[in-house]
Amino acid sequence: VRLDPERDQLEMDWIEYAIEQEIPLLGICRGAQLINVVLGGRLHQDIRPMRQHTHNRPGLLPTKQVRLVPGSILAAVCGKERLRVNSLHHQAIKEPGRGLKAVGWDLDQITQAVECSTGHSTIGVQWHPAYLFYLPSQFALFRWLLQRAT
Repeated sequence: VRLDPERDQLEMDWIEYAIEQEIPLLGICRGAQLINVVLGGRLHQDIRPMRQHTHNRPGLLPTKQVRLVPGSILAAVCGKERLRVNSLHHQAIKEPGRGLKAVGWDLDQITQAVECSTGHSTIGVQWHPAYLFYLPSQFALFRWLLQRAT
């Protein structure tokens, strides 16, 4: 993994600004991880050894299962509590940061989704819904963001 401290700082500054200004956030993969870090959360640096039920093969197709908390904002947005998603990551949220709660897990119980528990419009997902826009549950994430941003 190539490090880019200037990019990290720029993106973390944007996240802090969005939270301070109450601008809605949809964190995707690295974005979800950065939101978590900005809010004081911790990451698993490498989830590959943790895999027992889900292969960690990178892919754009929806091959991984995610279970969402019934009644969560994310479950309401997606319109379901079980999703098939893609996977392109080797890190994941270990402990949610201040004001975040885990609301989605894969078969290995690794956090795959978080949302704000304090009322701020923030959702973070470990998968890449832009590659799954043809699925209504995934397209709905972008509709959610657009509705809150206008």
